[in-house]
Amino acid sequence: MNSSTSTLDEVKDIIIQTLGIEDASRIADASTPLFGSIPELDSFAVLNLAMAIESRFGFEIDDSEFTAEVFETVGSLAGYVDCNRRQ
Repeated sequence: MNSSTSTLDEVKDIIIQTLGIEDASRIADASTPLFGSIPELDSFAVLNLAMAIESRFGFEIDDSEFTAEVFETVGSLAGYVDCNRRQ
């Protein structure tokens, strides 16, 4: 899934704000892995991140789409948002 630059930037901002990441360079680009590389991203943080994305982009993440593939990288999450957001 390719994502637009603006969506990618918005998703990066949401991740940084929701997880309280002080060094934004840790979320460098679309290839930045989420699970396993960001200690702040635990199961509770994933739920908070999902709620922040739903609120910002105006759609609900279906339970069946709540997968590791969607949350694998910053880019995969931004691509998912691009496919589901309300314009």
